[in-house]
Amino acid sequence: MKIEAYDDAWLEEIVALSLRAWAPVFASIERAMDADVYLAMHPDWRVTQRASVEAACREPGMHVRVAIEASRVAGFVALRRHAEDGIGEIYMIAVDPDFQRRGIARALTDHALDWFKKEGLTVAMVETGGDPGHAPARATYESAGFRALPVAKYFKKL
Repeated sequence: MKIEAYDDAWLEEIVALSLRAWAPVFASIERAMDADVYLAMHPDWRVTQRASVEAACREPGMHVRVAIEASRVAGFVALRRHAEDGIGEIYMIAVDPDFQRRGIARALTDHALDWFKKEGLTVAMVETGGDPGHAPARATYESAGFRALPVAKYFKKL
């Protein structure tokens, strides 16, 4: 597996793998939330996630890298600098389900940490869900040395 700079030719492959990777995550979120709230927030999560991935890949200040395995895009990571605060953010990361459990998410996370250091940033952050669907993400971040800050978010359908 190698990590390469993003190329626009990979956009559709990245979007497709992201939607496959996040399908079980959104199913988990749906189970964890009130049904009316979930539908209000995610009427069609695939449409909004597609737009989010496309925007991240095209954002001028975003550092996007792609994991290539067996001549396929196996995953990607989008990184953002918050230079004023000295913080590097793992903004978005996904690994194709066909390539999960092979250390690709950890390799992309390690790439992120190395890039943040090279950029002179002093803190790395990533946000993820506390539901069961996000458990693999939490395990990856914790294995890379991240520590969670407990946060409580509450939602109510109006």
